[in-house]
Amino acid sequence: MRLLVVEDNLPLLESIVQLLSDEFEVDQASNGEDALFLARQNIHDAIVLDVMIPEIDGFEVLQTIRKEGLQIPILFLTARDSLEDRVKGLDSGGDDYLVKPFQAAELKARIRALLRRSGSLTTNQTIQYRGIELFGKEKDIHVDGESIKLTAKQYELLEYLIQNKGAILTKEQIYDRVWGFDSDTTIAIVEVFMHHLRKKLEPFGYHSDIKTIRGVGYMLDEK
Repeated sequence: MRLLVVEDNLPLLESIVQLLSDEFEVDQASNGEDALFLARQNIHDAIVLDVMIPEIDGFEVLQTIRKEGLQIPILFLTARDSLEDRVKGLDSGGDDYLVKPFQAAELKARIRALLRRSGSLTTNQTIQYRGIELFGKEKDIHVDGESIKLTAKQYELLEYLIQNKGAILTKEQIYDRVWGFDSDTTIAIVEVFMHHLRKKLEPFGYHSDIKTIRGVGYMLDEK
């Protein structure tokens, strides 16, 4: 699971990122412009969003995201604790609202709840596509009941495809999601790993379910 954390208090931002990094892949932004740019990549499973951030405030970031049709779950994390602010945040399209100061365990629990409600994370942390089962906690994969071995990046790639089955994913989206914005590899790595993943699935016949969309990216056929 990949999160975006938006917070302009840099020590607090670093603390939140460190807190969440043992369970999630985490990207970060400290102002509204950067938050909007990253959100538009549509590679995150949820966003933790402060309200009082520079350039564009959190409410406007959320409203813009929703107007553009992005349904990424959003948790407001803010010191603004009035009923009016809570109502505004939820009515604007926010999914949850947590007031600072907060407990680390509650923040994690609320994020997991958002991911379960959105379908990104099931209660037993498994996802399935036809005869393929991914066990998130153990990072195991069974194909037609048989356990197979994937590298960490191959696993993340297959997981991302399954989570978005039926949708076209650009190479840029895949690269940013699996390798990250600050990776020192190039986008060509996507083709290489897609080839290797198909080879791992070929004995079971699932390799052909990964469709190449010429000039764009890839799609896992929704059957």
